[in-house]
Amino acid sequence: MIDLDYLAFLENILTDNRKEKFLKVLENRTKHFTIAVEDVFQMHNTSAVMRSCEVFGIQELNIIEQRFGKRIDKEIALGAQKWVDINRFDSVEGCVSSLRNKGYQIIATTPHENDCMIQDFDITKPSALFFGTEKDGLSPEILEKADGFLKIPMVGFTESLNISVSAAIIIQNLTNRLRNSDIDWHLSDEEILEKRLLWAKNSIKDIKRIEARYYQENPR
Repeated sequence: MIDLDYLAFLENILTDNRKEKFLKVLENRTKHFTIAVEDVFQMHNTSAVMRSCEVFGIQELNIIEQRFGKRIDKEIALGAQKWVDINRFDSVEGCVSSLRNKGYQIIATTPHENDCMIQDFDITKPSALFFGTEKDGLSPEILEKADGFLKIPMVGFTESLNISVSAAIIIQNLTNRLRNSDIDWHLSDEEILEKRLLWAKNSIKDIKRIEARYYQENPR
């Protein structure tokens, strides 16, 4: 449960514009779709995918780091790491199992011939969209576990796009269709409160000192 008194205390520190911005952004946040990236070697690509998640309203990004454990490139992410939830996994199995338990179908993004085009993709089902490495794409393990496949229509000689570009195209397309649908894609009231609290804490300098003082004066 969210400590509503503590939330009110923190939000009282923020400007009215900041609080209004939080509410406006949260109106467009969703967990109906989530994004997963597998072993992306160039961390700036993962950071760019995170930025696309933030810009287009995807609340969670899942990162599988079996081979390449690196930090988010803050210059590329441009602060998106404050507003997007990052779930880290050290195995494909762990990531896929976690997402299935949350009710997501596993969708692999690949350029294969028989894949579903983004414009034909069924947006009614909660879906976890997987993106692979720059060179090799998704691993056979994910392809075997996938419930479906998705691709971007291309008409040139080049058969693939950079992961950050393909993720941006797919996320923008699907979230735009989602917002123009009758699907209940919004965050729950409880999830909105959780984000308001987290974002308030992320916005306040020296939050640990302020939090310690608050609970010293207001024991639980």
